[in-house]
Amino acid sequence: MELAQDKINLIEKIIKSDRKFTNNEDLYDDFFNETCKRSLLIVKTVTSDETLEAYLRKIATTSILNVLKNEGRLRRTRSGYMSTNEVPLETAVSSHLPDYSHVQISYAPIDIQETPEDLAVKKDILQKIVNTVYKIDKENPDKNYYKLYYLRYEKGMTQNEIAQDLNLSQSEVSKRLFKLMDKVKQAFNQD
Repeated sequence: MELAQDKINLIEKIIKSDRKFTNNEDLYDDFFNETCKRSLLIVKTVTSDETLEAYLRKIATTSILNVLKNEGRLRRTRSGYMSTNEVPLETAVSSHLPDYSHVQISYAPIDIQETPEDLAVKKDILQKIVNTVYKIDKENPDKNYYKLYYLRYEKGMTQNEIAQDLNLSQSEVSKRLFKLMDKVKQAFNQD
């Protein structure tokens, strides 16, 4: 796995600052390897340092959770994950307390907004996709790849609607969309 030293240092800093790293220092190599494996493509794709760091934080958190689960140090509970050293609240509560099981509690829905980092990552990736589609369209002007992309993913048209609009069969639209997405994936893998 080829990563620049500055990226390696950033991943190391992120892992060591994660709260689950404490008391699990012996698994650092596993955390590091899992994070690198999951982030290799995004490290090569994202150019903004702030966006990369935000994205790597999410990847590191997921990687750490996976390693801890695999090592048997975390277990799944109804409310999420808990260290195997902790006792669940429901078993710690004494049985002589009043029964509140009949009480109903309702909460107002919360609208969770995406963070600026999430939006920046999405914007970078979408811009790269659009640029790649535009380049592919220039290389194959007779296939109308850019128009296919626009109609399908920007306007949300079905393959049948696109076929009618471009005077093609639905199967031809399907084939071209598949080829287009395959070429986009290849372009992402080359970077």
